[in-house]
Amino acid sequence: MGHRGPVGFDLDMTLIDSRPAIMAAFAELAIQTATAIDLTAVDSRLGIKHAAAVACYRRHYVRLAPRLTTIMPGARQAVAAVRAAGERVVIITAKHPVSVEPSLRAVALSVDEVFTHVHGAEKAAVLRDLDAAAYVGDSPPDMAAAADAGVRAVGVTTGSFAAGELAAAGADVILDSLAGFPDWYRSALSGAP
Repeated sequence: MGHRGPVGFDLDMTLIDSRPAIMAAFAELAIQTATAIDLTAVDSRLGIKHAAAVACYRRHYVRLAPRLTTIMPGARQAVAAVRAAGERVVIITAKHPVSVEPSLRAVALSVDEVFTHVHGAEKAAVLRDLDAAAYVGDSPPDMAAAADAGVRAVGVTTGSFAAGELAAAGADVILDSLAGFPDWYRSALSGAP
């Protein structure tokens, strides 16, 4: 792996399946604002910019997340593998801080540090500052950030992107889910390719 150090993880669709809570919050936003929202389009590219709509969405998300958020397959084992190696588990996510705690609480997942409101090149800066060994994520921007930071880019195809898209963005390794992470991580620590 080059060196040991903390392992960063993206949150949504990497460690947790937040899609049901996100989609339900957008559906509530559509009702409350009497605005048609194409949930299929939202699912393929998340994000809204209008301040009032953002505040409304977050209220619904925080309310819905505890019952609709689930842990991704292998997430607990991935976190345990990093800790078993004596390293820190760090979440680096674009998610708003108010949404992270209910999401982690919903799946009873504990991490060592959380960086929020961080996307793309900003994730690379955090990874460099942490002297991280790897970053695990489900999107091309996650892989590009890891590559830019000079850390191992571990892609998981549990989000909206296929293996080819993750590879094209710089993934060093691509896993179907975090279930394969512990074996890969132990192998990487031992110096195997």
